[in-house]
Amino acid sequence: QVQLVESGGGLVQAGGSLRLSCAASGRTFGSYAMGWFRQAPGKERGLVAAIGYVSSNTAYSDSVKGRFTISRDNAKNTVALQMNSLKPEDTAVYYCAAASGIITSSSYRYYQSLRYEYWGQGTQVTVSS
Repeated sequence: QVQLVESGGGLVQAGGSLRLSCAASGRTFGSYAMGWFRQAPGKERGLVAAIGYVSSNTAYSDSVKGRFTISRDNAKNTVALQMNSLKPEDTAVYYCAAASGIITSSSYRYYQSLRYEYWGQGTQVTVSS
């Protein structure tokens, strides 16, 4: 069982930055791939960024590539999403999620195909124009 708690959301102007954090419970954090998803009103939830067993195994959606950076600290059981150059279209509820498995892929489609078993409660990010 893994419990995930997100923090760091808020209101920011376009062009600004936010850093989201996700704290995970459990002693086997390193054996999970972690993903950040987002859902805007009236839209489906989609994968924004994911990270595998090591920090070099990352994947991003095209809409955030070059602006967002996902990272993890297995010693602290945390995963972060650094969001720079934010745009109004980044406004959404952001969710942290965990998928079982020691993943060593950098394929976005692969991370999309995983079954994410555990989810956080979400944190609101609002970007004003």
